[in-house]
Amino acid sequence: MIIVMKHKATQDDILQVASEVTRAGLMANVSEGAEITVIGVIGDKSRLNSDAINSLPCVDKIVSVTESYKLANKKFHPDPSVIEMSNCKIGGKELVVMAGPCAIESKEQLFESADAAKAGGAAILRGGAYKPRTSPYSFQGLEEEGLKFMQEAKARTGLSVVCEVTSIQAVNTAANYVDMLQIGARNMQNFELLKAAGKTKIPVLLKRGLCATIEEWLNAAEYIMSEGNPNVVLCERGIRTFETSTRNTLDISAIPVIKAKSHLPIIVDPSHASGKKEYIASLSKAAIAAGADGLMIEVHPNPKIALSDGPQSLNPEEFKVLMEELKIIASACNRTL
Repeated sequence: MIIVMKHKATQDDILQVASEVTRAGLMANVSEGAEITVIGVIGDKSRLNSDAINSLPCVDKIVSVTESYKLANKKFHPDPSVIEMSNCKIGGKELVVMAGPCAIESKEQLFESADAAKAGGAAILRGGAYKPRTSPYSFQGLEEEGLKFMQEAKARTGLSVVCEVTSIQAVNTAANYVDMLQIGARNMQNFELLKAAGKTKIPVLLKRGLCATIEEWLNAAEYIMSEGNPNVVLCERGIRTFETSTRNTLDISAIPVIKAKSHLPIIVDPSHASGKKEYIASLSKAAIAAGADGLMIEVHPNPKIALSDGPQSLNPEEFKVLMEELKIIASACNRTL
């Protein structure tokens, strides 16, 4: 349930109600918005004297929340969340682009990619140090060595850095090097991994699972947030359907649905959605027009020799051209890039 406070409620009033909730052994999540303040109640609501709270002069009403996800719910947090990185904010007026190679292959390759991302206008460098591959014989990543390269690339360019983690050990290691942890599609419901990422308090990029519903996706975010980490960014990267023309099927409708159901920012990964670089520009423009807060685009200095996902990677010049085109769409949507 959520307790909606009256507009004239004071900080003492809010504290009083929150204290009543915690005294009942429940968790009180206070969200102070521009217009109203709501207190989300998490736990067994039967332990709370709802009638007594509802009768308080500072309380406007009590609203039942039927969805299983609470902290990620827009009802608990009416205003959009903005996730702060070292050099940008995700979820505000400015669109944020993450760019870089699927896999970190060498220091030189990562530095070239970082320079290209920076030159094109990206704010965040993405790179895979841990690679969950379909085949056990495919390149699995450089692991901690790759993370060290990312740290050096950040110092070189000023870009924030994000890397996928595939195990609790990887979370603990990557937390020493990166600004954001990425939970990949295959691990969206790896609940122990989600909880470990939540314990770090580092921003988390949570990709939608291959066949996950939006409710399942938001419940995965809830696992991270329930550990005390509110800094979650959702990433729509396409879902598995019967269509074979693209690697996955980009669910554009997920953007407005998430905006209606949750306060969390959402970005789109057109590279994994399409699997083919010739479709990336169109999907990127559609994502921004639909209200996405940013994009994740694979960029490689020489996609033809990439060890992972070369066919869906842009080269530096192609990325630069796309970013210039996206500025027009962003402006039309009253956003900046």
